[in-house]
Order: sequence, then C-alpha cells, then structure tokens
Amino acid sequence: MNKLTIDDIELAGKRVLTRVDFNVPLEEGKVADDTRINASIPTIHKIVTSGGKAILMSHLGRPKGELKPEFSLEPAAKRLSQLMGRQVIFVNDCIGGEVEEKINSLSDGGIILLENLRFHKEEEKNDPGFAKALAKLGNVYINDAFGSAHRAHASTEGVTKFISPSAAGYLMKKELDYLGVALEHPARPFVAILGGAKISGKIDVIENLLDKVDSFLIGGGMAFTFFKARRYEIGKSLLEGEKVNEASNILMLAEKRGIDFILPVDVIVTPDPDADPPEMETVTPVGIDPVMVGVDIGPRTAERFKKIILSAGTVVWNGPMGIFEKKPFATGTFEIAKILAEASGSGCISIVGGGDSASAVARAGLTEQMSHVSTGGGASLEFLEGKTLPGVAALTNKGA
Repeated sequence: MNKLTIDDIELAGKRVLTRVDFNVPLEEGKVADDTRINASIPTIHKIVTSGGKAILMSHLGRPKGELKPEFSLEPAAKRLSQLMGRQVIFVNDCIGGEVEEKINSLSDGGIILLENLRFHKEEEKNDPGFAKALAKLGNVYINDAFGSAHRAHASTEGVTKFISPSAAGYLMKKELDYLGVALEHPARPFVAILGGAKISGKIDVIENLLDKVDSFLIGGGMAFTFFKARRYEIGKSLLEGEKVNEASNILMLAEKRGIDFILPVDVIVTPDPDADPPEMETVTPVGIDPVMVGVDIGPRTAERFKKIILSAGTVVWNGPMGIFEKKPFATGTFEIAKILAEASGSGCISIVGGGDSASAVARAGLTEQMSHVSTGGGASLEFLEGKTLPGVAALTNKGA
C-alpha cells in the first residue's frame, strides 16, 4: 500500500483528527456489540501513548441530517472509556466553537469523541464547507474507518483537501493488507466462497476474480439464478430473472478459463420458510418441486466444499450459504465457518468479507480462528470488485 500510515507521521503534541467506525448497534441506550469499537483501539492507543490528542469522529445509523437522540454516539463514548480504562470526553456536536474549545483544553494524551457526523446533512453530501470545519479541528488526519472508505463523504474524503498529512490507521492498514495480498499475491489454490441472497450484488466481484481465483464455491439464494441459467426447475426459490443471461455468461467464461465454478449438489427446501417448525427436505437442485423454496445448502454440498477449502492456500468468503438468520436454515453457513476455521489452523489464509459472513462467524464463535474478519461489509465487497475506495485514494501517498 503506497499510502502513509499512522507509523509514518509525528503524533506528539498534535491534534489527531481520526475517523473511526463506531456505527454499532444500540439496545436500551447501550452498545450491544462493541466489535468495531475494539477494532479501533490499537490506533487510539498509539495516538495517546505518543502524546497526541485523539479527536474521534464517526457516524451511527441513518439520521438523514437530523438530530435524533437515538443515534447519539454518547453510548459509544462510554463503552470506549470502559474498554480503555480512561476518560473519553464526549461533545454534543462535531463542528463549531464549543467543540474547538473542548479540544483546545484537552491535555496531550486525551481522547474526545464527537457527536454523530450524520446529524449534519453536509456529511454525506461531502460539502466542502463542512469538510473544512472538520479539518479545522486537527493538525493531522487518520482514517481508521475501513467500513466507510467506499463512501466519498466529508469525513472520509473531503476533509483530506484541507488537512495534511492524511494517513491510514492500523485497522485500515490491516484491511487493505489482507485484501490486497489476497487479490494480488494469494497463496494458492485461491478459493472464493460467495453466497447471499442476490447475484446482482456479486456479479462485479465474480468478474473481477475470474482471472485471479482457482475455484468459486457458490451458495445462498444467488445459486438459484445460476441453476436457472442451467435450465433447472427451482420451484419458488429466489430468482433474479433479469440476471439469468449474465449468470449464463459467467458460467461459460469460467469454463473457458478452466476455473472450477461449483454450485450446490444438494439443497434444503421447504414449502414455508416462516413455519415454526418448518417442514424441510434435502433434494438435488435439478428439479425442485414447484411449491418448494430453497433455503440452505445440503450436507453433500458442504462435504464437497470442505475438500476444496481444506486444500486451499487462500480463501475469501463473502455471503452466507442460506437464510442463516433462521436457526433451521443456518446449518450450511455454520458448517462452512467451521471448515474455514479448520483450514486456518492448517495454515490457510482465511479472509471473511464483512457483513452477514462476519456475523455468522461471530455467532459460531469462530472469529478469532480466522486470519482476518473484515469490519467493512460494503467496503470489502467493493474492494473485491476492484473498485477504488475514495477514503483510501484520498490519503497521502508515501514520498509525496
């Protein structure tokens, strides 16, 4: 990565304006999952132990430019204070005279968390005036919010026009290092496991990886559009009819390039996914009963995927294998998580691409057994698509 990192810049005595990702779930006014807060701590610790002032800013939820108390970052400030064992000052806005006064009175090594950036509509509009007001709060800028790096917002892209240097924090660097190495210099065989509901969200990823991976393992609702491209009867399973031709083209390209493009050989189906308990059976996907809905991969598929995963040098996983939010249909997804953890223990580089996949791995209690679990769902997906992330591109180049 040819961008400055936090280790490349002087922090002592500096006001270090730091974009973090504290977009965390709240329940009854408390942080329900502090994974993203914990992920930011190495960068914050580096700032304060180096004698800098850590001025933290983040968004939370979608308040759409309005001040909505239920989206306040104050609970995140309290949780960060507990995790770090030191005071974190919270201020009720993210720009303005009162904020500047609090920062100026902060001692070196202190921490301030600003209120939700998205209480100002100018944040998502990347308004230059708002970006300049944010930049006024710091001497240097650190972006450690990989989960927001795919958005050109005032706090991720606009602010870098008014403050220099701009560098990557430790979490940002870790994300880019793992994903970058996977795409450019993977240990082989290189396997991509792709799932989730719709093929439309994964077409760009598949096309970008077609000349990089050795095998694709496909599951989730998106598999049924590929089945339709093979002219299988899929019952009432999820189908994106307008994407069938694209799915057919992908299958032909993979075959032409000698890439294994492996679809499920058996699937779990049910006439009613909402029934409690649901009626389920395991069938081959060639001719699914007209009243049935596919909800998960079957055991033979998991076993076939296992052989490929355990022989892999690098695995990137993005998207669940079924409707994993519902316990009866989570078996396939959790089985893939266990297999990937086993592969990791044997030296495979395992990268879980955020979002539902990260949630599934966490629910399976296997996060620590993966090489890397991304904190950025949309950002990791766009990186895998080969897109430039505005929040990364805006950082200062080394040697600049």
